[in-house]
Amino acid sequence: MTSHHYSTMLHWTGNRGGGTADYRSYDRSFSVEVNGKPELQGSADPAFRGDKTKWNPEELFLASLSACHMLWYLHLCADEGLRVLSYRDQAAGVMEERKNGSGRFTEVVLYPEVIISDADHLDKATKLHQQAHEMCFIANSCNFPVRHEPTIGFG
Repeated sequence: MTSHHYSTMLHWTGNRGGGTADYRSYDRSFSVEVNGKPELQGSADPAFRGDKTKWNPEELFLASLSACHMLWYLHLCADEGLRVLSYRDQAAGVMEERKNGSGRFTEVVLYPEVIISDADHLDKATKLHQQAHEMCFIANSCNFPVRHEPTIGFG
């Protein structure tokens, strides 16, 4: 087994001068840095007093699931000699908030829209989504269902 290690630097940027004196006194803004990459600006979801113009953790999580699935799918298609011409995914997730303010994702559905070069491979292109799901590092780390409902076309 091979281990891969990752490191990020999270920095809270929302101190308005009084720290966390009370729940309304601070901003939820943060930055995320990884060596050699552009800084990412984040905040809480607007439902939790966040800035709607910045990425929130829930969106980043959903994007991670979508990107991981896509990268595995492209890999598997390349291995099978199946040429993908375009790929996009409008992923959707459900997070349930509990009375105490905690919460968790209960489901994510990926809706990949894929265009391949050859109509003869539509069935194979559809089936490879299941294998991509089984290989996805992020989906394998979730304790809730991650489903995929692909649409395959050719052009």
